[in-house]
Amino acid sequence: MKADLHVHSSYSDGSSSVGVVLEQASIHGVEQISFVDHDTVDGLPEALRLGEKYGVEVIPGIELSAYDFVRNRKVHVLGYYYDPTAPHIKSVCQPILERRQAHSLWQIEQIKAAGFDLDIAAIKQTMGPGKTIYKQHIMRHLTTAAYSSTKYKQLYKSLFKGRGVAAGDIVYMDVFDAVQAIVSDGGLAVVAHPGQLNSFEIIPELAKKGLGGIERNHPDHDPVDQQKVEEIAERYNLIMTGGTDYHGSFGEIIEVGDISSPTPLPARQLNDGVYR
Repeated sequence: MKADLHVHSSYSDGSSSVGVVLEQASIHGVEQISFVDHDTVDGLPEALRLGEKYGVEVIPGIELSAYDFVRNRKVHVLGYYYDPTAPHIKSVCQPILERRQAHSLWQIEQIKAAGFDLDIAAIKQTMGPGKTIYKQHIMRHLTTAAYSSTKYKQLYKSLFKGRGVAAGDIVYMDVFDAVQAIVSDGGLAVVAHPGQLNSFEIIPELAKKGLGGIERNHPDHDPVDQQKVEEIAERYNLIMTGGTDYHGSFGEIIEVGDISSPTPLPARQLNDGVYR
C-alpha cells in the first residue's frame, strides 16, 4: 500500500485544498494519506468525507509545533488516529494558534512600515478555510515568484530571518506536553523529520513518555538520517512513518505520494467516537 502520511492543506500552511490534495493522491496511486496540518484538527471532517469520494483512506493526523527547552531546539510531533474530538490536543494547540496569529499580524505591520503594500483583509480572503495567518500567506501577497526560486528565497530571508523587520518566532509548546496530549487522546505520537531539526537526542526520553513512532522517509532526510531512524526505531520499538511534507505551491516542488511511508499504518475503526 502506498501511504503518504505527511501532507498539509489550506487549513494551515499548505496552498491546496483538501479536495485538491486527495484528487492528486488518487491520481498518483496513494491509498492511505494523513493531513497533518499544524496545530489544528479543523480539516479532519472534510478530509474523512472526501477521502471516501476519492477512494483514499484518510488517517486522522496533526503536526504539533513543539520545543525541546533543554537543548533549545524545535521538535515537531505528528499525531495519528487520535479521538476526533481531540480535547487534549485542542487544549495545547489553542495557545499556539493564538500566539501565531498575533505574531503574524505584528509581522504584517512591520512589513508595511518597511514600505511594502499589504492588506490584511486581502490576505484573509485568500487563506482558504484556515483561521491562522502563516508567513506563506503573507509572501503570496508580496511576490508572484515561485517558492523554490532565488527571488522568493531572498525576499523571505530579508524579511523573516536574521535582522529582518519581521524576524522572530513564537514560543512553542513543550515537546513532552505535545506527546502527552496525543497519547491522552488515544493517538500515536511520532517525532517528525528528526534529521531536519536535529531532534534525535530527545527521542529516548520521549519513548519513556509514550512516543510510538519516528518519521524515516522525508524530503530532508538523507541516507545517514534514515539509518539513524532505523537504529533508534529498533532500539525503542517505534513505528517508522514517512511522507512528502507536501505544501503545494507553498513548498518545494513535490507531488503527493512521491515519498511514502515505509509501511502504512495499521487499519483502525472508529467505534463510539474513538479509533480502535
